[in-house]
Amino acid sequence: MSEKESVPRVALVTGGSRGIGAGAAIALAEDGWDVGISYRTRKDEADRVVAACEQLGRRAYAVQADVAESADIERLFDAITAELGPIGAVINNAGVVAPTARVEEYDVERLERVFRINAIGAFLVAGAAVRRMSTARGGAGGVIVSVSSRGAVLGSANEYVDYAASKAAVDTLTVGLAHEVAKEGIRVLGIRPGLIETDIHEEGRLDRIGTTPPLGRTGKVEEVAALIAFLASDRSSYMTGTMVDVSGGR
Repeated sequence: MSEKESVPRVALVTGGSRGIGAGAAIALAEDGWDVGISYRTRKDEADRVVAACEQLGRRAYAVQADVAESADIERLFDAITAELGPIGAVINNAGVVAPTARVEEYDVERLERVFRINAIGAFLVAGAAVRRMSTARGGAGGVIVSVSSRGAVLGSANEYVDYAASKAAVDTLTVGLAHEVAKEGIRVLGIRPGLIETDIHEEGRLDRIGTTPPLGRTGKVEEVAALIAFLASDRSSYMTGTMVDVSGGR
């Protein structure tokens, strides 16, 4: 039986109300998945993503949840499963960035927020996915795709070193978890977007550095979303433990 036939065609996208998460939800719906998304505060935007997926002929459902809270994560997975069925793909996307600053200006509150959502949240979401997907636990297998950042490699000096470091933790999670669950029917992959046109950037940032060589342009959400849909599908069935850059060569 192929992965496409055996893995439930329900995908969960955390942080799916806008940006890369919203694009991924729509791309997955286009690829034949029913889609659940989480949002923290932007219900209206989440509802628009749900409507877009439904217009593509797929079922979709949005749940308010904060990935910094373990109880919210469990409630999110349970709600999506109850509404759409067993989850076969999890897009570990929710993340935040703090205002531009140098490392010596960071305080504990800033660091705790960035790492709590971007790193600890990613670990908790991945753990919840494994508990439900693992064939060793009675699941049908699946795919986890985590959204990191090219900043994890480049460091984001003078801007977001804390964000870059939290995403480097996601890269390590991707590789380590892939080895843990490879024999349990779960593939684990990650992507590192570069300068993508979303509202996570401070005003003027893309104008200032978005022409970085070699391609010399910013990326589109759709270009990242198409990669996520590919990695979630059986078209990438011989890939696990891999980070894929989508950054214009930067």
